[in-house]
Amino acid sequence: MTRATAVRAVLAVAVLLVSVFITLTMSPRLGLDLQGGTRIVLQARDTATVEADRETTDRTLEVLRQRIDSLGVSEPTLTRSGEDRIIVELPDVQDPRQAAEVIGRTAQLTFHAVEGPGTEKPEEKTPDGEPSDGKTPDPDTVPDPDRLTLPDEQGRLLALGEPRLSGAGVEDAKAAFDAQGGAGWAVSLEFRKGAGQDWKKLTGEAACHPAGDDRRRVAIVLDEKVISSPQVDPSVGCRAGLPSGATQITGSFSADEARDLALLVKGGALPVPVEIVEQRTVGPTLGAAAIDASAQAALIGAAATALFITVVYRLFGALAAVALGAYGVISYAALVALGVTLTLPGLAGFVLAIGMAVDANVLVFERAREECADRPKRSLRSALTTGFQKAWSAVADSNATTLIAAGLLFFLGSGPVKGFGVTLAIGVAASMFSALVIARALTEIAANSRFVGDYRNVNGIARPGAVRTWLVRKDPKLFRNPARWLVVSAALVAVAVAGIVVRGVDLGVEFTGGRLVEYSTSRPVDVETARDSIAAAGFGDAEVTTAGDGDLSVRTGKLDNDGEHALRAALAEEGGETTKVRDELIGPSLGDELRRNALIALGVAVAVQLAYLAVRFRWTFAVASVVAMVHDVILVVGAFAWLGRPVDGIFLAALLTVIGYSVNDSVVVFDRVRELWGANRRTPLDTIARRAVLQTVPRTVNTGMGALFILVALAVLGGDSLADFALALLIGIVVGTWSSVFTAVPGALALERSAKAPPPPAPGKGKGTPRGKARAARRDPLDNGARV
Repeated sequence: MTRATAVRAVLAVAVLLVSVFITLTMSPRLGLDLQGGTRIVLQARDTATVEADRETTDRTLEVLRQRIDSLGVSEPTLTRSGEDRIIVELPDVQDPRQAAEVIGRTAQLTFHAVEGPGTEKPEEKTPDGEPSDGKTPDPDTVPDPDRLTLPDEQGRLLALGEPRLSGAGVEDAKAAFDAQGGAGWAVSLEFRKGAGQDWKKLTGEAACHPAGDDRRRVAIVLDEKVISSPQVDPSVGCRAGLPSGATQITGSFSADEARDLALLVKGGALPVPVEIVEQRTVGPTLGAAAIDASAQAALIGAAATALFITVVYRLFGALAAVALGAYGVISYAALVALGVTLTLPGLAGFVLAIGMAVDANVLVFERAREECADRPKRSLRSALTTGFQKAWSAVADSNATTLIAAGLLFFLGSGPVKGFGVTLAIGVAASMFSALVIARALTEIAANSRFVGDYRNVNGIARPGAVRTWLVRKDPKLFRNPARWLVVSAALVAVAVAGIVVRGVDLGVEFTGGRLVEYSTSRPVDVETARDSIAAAGFGDAEVTTAGDGDLSVRTGKLDNDGEHALRAALAEEGGETTKVRDELIGPSLGDELRRNALIALGVAVAVQLAYLAVRFRWTFAVASVVAMVHDVILVVGAFAWLGRPVDGIFLAALLTVIGYSVNDSVVVFDRVRELWGANRRTPLDTIARRAVLQTVPRTVNTGMGALFILVALAVLGGDSLADFALALLIGIVVGTWSSVFTAVPGALALERSAKAPPPPAPGKGKGTPRGKARAARRDPLDNGARV
């Protein structure tokens, strides 16, 4: 065992031990779509006097936190998103009506001057115009209809003046026991700079009236209710007023009353009004079912993938399967240790990454097979080491393109889709470690065994695979006329575009706005009966479809929480006990924004991938790869249009993943084209391209099979929650495999006919590379250079 192998082995064992410890001692943080609960997104709105900026939104968040704490919700989470949005997550809350009412209450805390005792409203008159009690009211006692008249804490009516300052001016309010002054429990007020002057002026004007006069009082009003109306202390002189830090409300308060008053003054009103732009509720059974389905899909898919690579690569495939299991433990431990919130798309991404994690091992093993075929007498260890070295470029580029897709998902996605981007990125990093450290250490240790080296049918890489042998024997002339493949691709795009135009794209509620609710009933209810019941209840525009195992999905335009309650009651008349499984409410403004962001995400994905490929490869290869990528996107969207499947945020996550996978395949092919072309600069490019494709097809097929096993398991076991996600990726992988060979390569050949750039340099002979170093780069890794 070499020193490098020993270091890899020790590092692998250390990381695995830490990962196992984390897995056994820490629990994952589940998103609401997995544990059940309600997620509400609030949009802060400007007022005539206050702008909804970062500062006011943060203060609004703290007010909401105090309100939600009063609901008794277990472990609520409130975070600011951007400048003026607040995300509220309420675990286990299935009926969001009370929470939405408390959260969305827009009453403003105001401070008023008391203008005197209030009076009752005028008595109702009889039809002949006389008062109902027969008495003629005194004109001086008739209250001004424009004057605010409210009862104080004891129920006495007070006539209040115009608001002099709002709750936005309150810096702090604290309840404290004044033992020194003997006042008992009191509430101290502090105002912001400008509001402090307004408060001083208000209390100074009230102090000009005699003690005991109602006009010496100041009323604090919340939600058209006087929560306190203290008298200004007799020691305060007329026009002097109370400074901000010296204000104290005293009275016969108990400790609880003082704390409640402080809470109302400080947190009872929002600095700016808020509007619910998104609301999602997921029942606990749906999340539990998704976790179980994903776990089953992961086990079945991983087992199928492990069995497949073991059959193809024998002993080394079995060792790669062990590394695949280690990858699962490491990536899961990383998710838990980093505190990543695991969402439903994120869970699907974790499962999908298991199937894609074999890509690097497949690239290395296929390279090692080529080395053994070219030099049959070289040692197994030497061929394996060369395979790792030559596969590094393709492994790095393909994983970089996947990381770009993950980054776009995180920065441009919304809600649970961000979780998919995080798990995908962690999966890429963990798969690199499992392939280049764990799998390499295991295979190098095995390659040193005389038994493994002598029996070529055991190790799995000393002999070429069946696919490679068949391709070498047939040697198909794929690109003798590359234009025909472009015509086929253009025809497929035309069919997809026809589906988009004729059938239309069924945009989900996430992109159109509205409300989508899924119900489970105790008695079976067919769609027509449910539609009639809902229409009779006043929801004639609702769309009713089936969902899952006999569930009903109802989609409407604008529908508030009370309306949803009435709709559920209408269904219960026919279906018995009706349980809400899933509920999504998207405001029209947010729907427009999400739809716009989806288009921006796709545009940015194309531009970023093009820029990366242009730097790493020739511009012709980059353009051809991006054309193939756009081809794949159109075909996936067109397939969903023909199938009538919804296009929503999870579909967008799948589409961006397809983009990464498509570019990944193209990168592997063009990396081989670049290598062969540099080594054979006089050979026609179409011949080079044919050889490159035939050499990389085994990798493409074997990697694709690993992902397909996982996706088929997700599609079959994942239910409605994951079926569309898996279907989009299944279509994407198939068309991506096709386009990387029959769209990207012919496109590059067509572009190269008009390009004037010379062929790429031979490997090891880039600019400024000394000839001696070039020879050293080609030297056998186990050759120490000694000669006799």
